[in-house]
Amino acid sequence: MPIVNARLSVDPIVSSYHRAWDRDYASRGRVWGGGVKDLPRLPACSRVLELGCGDGKTLAAMPCGWEKVALDVSPQALLLARRVGTDASFILADASSLPLANERFDAVFAFHVAGHLLAEGRAALAREVERVLLPGGRLFFRDFSSDDMRAGLGEMVEPGTYLRKNGIITHFFDEDEAKGLFSRLMPEAVTTHSWRLLVRGDEMQRAEVQAAFLKVPANILNRLGP
Repeated sequence: MPIVNARLSVDPIVSSYHRAWDRDYASRGRVWGGGVKDLPRLPACSRVLELGCGDGKTLAAMPCGWEKVALDVSPQALLLARRVGTDASFILADASSLPLANERFDAVFAFHVAGHLLAEGRAALAREVERVLLPGGRLFFRDFSSDDMRAGLGEMVEPGTYLRKNGIITHFFDEDEAKGLFSRLMPEAVTTHSWRLLVRGDEMQRAEVQAAFLKVPANILNRLGP
């Protein structure tokens, strides 16, 4: 599928983070082998949007029956993702400013993308997710937890957000912060998943917040009241 270009942020600070991702993918290629596990089950022909598709790790695990749109700020990432997402449409754009129509998708996947934005960008991403989801649609969210081994490493550029030497920023969430970010959606499940990783002979803890949120249809929301 072709890559559709959309206007990216012109903010020089944000643009520098975009370029850092492009350099990273250009130098390292497809780092992640295979696909992710435990994707939710959705009906066939579901329209799904993946924000920050990267090299296609999540895309590779999605069933062929879904109608997929994959988005990333890095042209290099999209070139890699196309190798595994041959049945997807690709968009070069910023996840905090989506060139997409309102209420178009049954599901949005945001795996390790909000955490690579500054606070303003994370808030904009949350508004955009709510906008493009159909009533009754779901957001599936994963991002690194404040319990992760990398939390606190690098230069702190905002509370809980750290800049690494490669120019990439990472924000580390707790469960309440994830709920607060997507406060316009109803949380269905918010948990912290931890696992051990062997690094140079030492066991280190990795941890991420995993969540599912529902966009409640307006007629139901009105009945629930304030």
